Amino acid sequence: MSPGRRPNVLVILLDDTGFAQLGCFGSAIATPNIDRLAEGGLRYNRFHVTALCSPTRASLLTGRNHHAVGVGFLADIATTHRGYSVQLPESVTPLPRALRDGGYSTMAVGKWHLTPRGERSAAGPFDRWPLGWGFERYYGFLHGDANQWTPNLACDNHFIDPPTRPEDGYHLSEDLADEAMRQVLDQQQAAPGKPFFLYWALGATHAPHHVTPEWVEPYRGRFDAGWDRLREEIFERQLAMGVVPPGTVLTERPPWVEPWEDLDEASRRMHARQHEVYAGFLSHTDAQIGRLLDRLAAIGQLRNTLVLLMSDNGASAEGGRLGTINEHRFSSRLPETVEGNLAGLEDWGGFRSYNHYSWAWAWAGNTPLRLWKRYAWLGGARTPLVVHWPEGFAARGKVRPQFCHAVDIWPTVLEACGVEPPGMRDGVAQDPPDGASLVSTFDDPEAPDPRNLQYFEMLGSRSIFFDGWKATTNHVSKGVADEEERMVGSRSFEEDHWSLARLEEDFSEAHDVSAEHPEVVAHLVELWDIEAQRNHVFPLVDDLTSRITDLVPLAYPPLPRSVYRPGGSPVADEALPFLAGGFMITVDAEVVEIARGVLCALGDWNGGFALYARGGRLSFALCPAGELAVTTTEQTLPAGAHLVWVRCLLEPGGLRFRLGYDEVELASEVHAIPVPFAFQHGGTGLSIGQDRGFPVCDDYEPPFPWNGRILQVIVEAASPGITAGQLRAALHSD
Repeated sequence: MSPGRRPNVLVILLDDTGFAQLGCFGSAIATPNIDRLAEGGLRYNRFHVTALCSPTRASLLTGRNHHAVGVGFLADIATTHRGYSVQLPESVTPLPRALRDGGYSTMAVGKWHLTPRGERSAAGPFDRWPLGWGFERYYGFLHGDANQWTPNLACDNHFIDPPTRPEDGYHLSEDLADEAMRQVLDQQQAAPGKPFFLYWALGATHAPHHVTPEWVEPYRGRFDAGWDRLREEIFERQLAMGVVPPGTVLTERPPWVEPWEDLDEASRRMHARQHEVYAGFLSHTDAQIGRLLDRLAAIGQLRNTLVLLMSDNGASAEGGRLGTINEHRFSSRLPETVEGNLAGLEDWGGFRSYNHYSWAWAWAGNTPLRLWKRYAWLGGARTPLVVHWPEGFAARGKVRPQFCHAVDIWPTVLEACGVEPPGMRDGVAQDPPDGASLVSTFDDPEAPDPRNLQYFEMLGSRSIFFDGWKATTNHVSKGVADEEERMVGSRSFEEDHWSLARLEEDFSEAHDVSAEHPEVVAHLVELWDIEAQRNHVFPLVDDLTSRITDLVPLAYPPLPRSVYRPGGSPVADEALPFLAGGFMITVDAEVVEIARGVLCALGDWNGGFALYARGGRLSFALCPAGELAVTTTEQTLPAGAHLVWVRCLLEPGGLRFRLGYDEVELASEVHAIPVPFAFQHGGTGLSIGQDRGFPVCDDYEPPFPWNGRILQVIVEAASPGITAGQLRAALHSD
């Protein structure tokens, strides 16, 4: 390692990108810019993560196991149990804070996903936003995914609109590259020579796989041979380039993944298109990485920048067996059909989609490993790691075989930067890291593994690595049992079977040798229990319902009746009253003679609702998981000051929309909406007096502003049964 100036640090974190999806790891997808990092640096083929996004991010940025810092599951769902509280202990210093205190500028751009529900509104609190973790600048999105065309963006500690609209060429990945370059340039021009830490966490390649057609076109027909053949071709390349060692076994196709040869022509066309779009999305992502690398080179900073590129978990199977035109259907447990997917195939990846490929492509994307994201098998927990630092080490284009994990990034960066791990911070003694530095492996291919012990747990799927052995349960969580109903596995912790693999000889975890080494299995299970106790893994929970019953109470929970006024940022959906049992929206408005425009809207055509008027007639559109229902009044709204309202009430036959103003009901209609009303949406929060992003339906084009005046909007959980006159008196009592 060079004894010269301190390096900059660039962490590039991809999302849901599998072990075999980068060109330098054997993929058929073009990733030339990532490949040049690998050619000028190192590839680690035994790098591991937690198998889910929020937990990996927490481990990467703290050097501690995910349960130990309260992120045992998704950050959205903070529970009262310590390992799942999303509460960073004061005894743990995040990487940006340690580097900032060590003389670095610290910047974060992209996906965050470490802020729990109830804290992602304009009111904060902001201690679990990026700036609260020690970053000095932030630009990106707080949630687990984003519409690449119309994301819900935050800048530092406030929300902003995207700089342009999708029709004008906006794309989130390009915007994040622009902002990363802007922040680095500003920092270097304002403080020449001061090193920087840039954490660049792209929303790609998490669903939705959004990309313009010119990126997809080069892949047309490239995957017509299907996933079985693609996997074989990837494996051949991996062996040839040394990404997997000789003697590695290509694991068998799971029985619930269909053989390509068994599909009919329509199904093949549907599936092939899904992967064409994904490939275009990844190549487009690679191009943005290239833009950032080129800018660093142009300002003379690339050679002394330690670049670490990785993914947060293996490829995602959340598109299910058939893939989906709208990923929200997965979380709503709505079954897909070939016919439904084919109907939207030409816009797959376009403005109207929230698309995801099928689980078979995820399986191929993790070649030669077993399973995918959410599982402690290697397909979920082993991802690419590329390290590039021309001034820091001499090795070029080599593969490093040392076992390592996301917790090792924190100590690696601190050692490379010459920053001592803090022993005390703000008067609090700091816990030692769980990770160990990889710096010794940069120039020494024979360096020992930095550590020999690592546990894994995600949604009840458990495994442990120790001294070259890995034991893994066959557990299938209750939350995905319906989707993966044919999976061979246990749904009872007591009945779980622990498989055993010797990873030095069995790179892909293909052979279960537990019967031959029962004493090793017993020892590893005991070690797992010790590590689980130490890191606060218990209680084991493998379904979402159990977590919901233990949610951390919100400091300021939404009121059953909340009032919103125009002029502010969109209201975060989690700051709204609980709407699952039905709701009432009342708009205190001045109506002109021919009413026109959006009174209020939430989300978009992938999931959301809008109350609006055209030609004086009032309409309400609800679109849970893309299933559109609209009711429009025959009569027009009269001019004047009115309370314009919609009531949505659950009935045995479906959901009834009732629309009207003051004491007058103008329309009543029942819609057989086939999903639970607790719907997901893919757009912005509640907007008042106009819409943002994409519309909820085709009746209007955003922003479609209200042509009257809006005083306030009242959103209530279910209908309290009060009259419009009583409500008006209450609203204007002060």
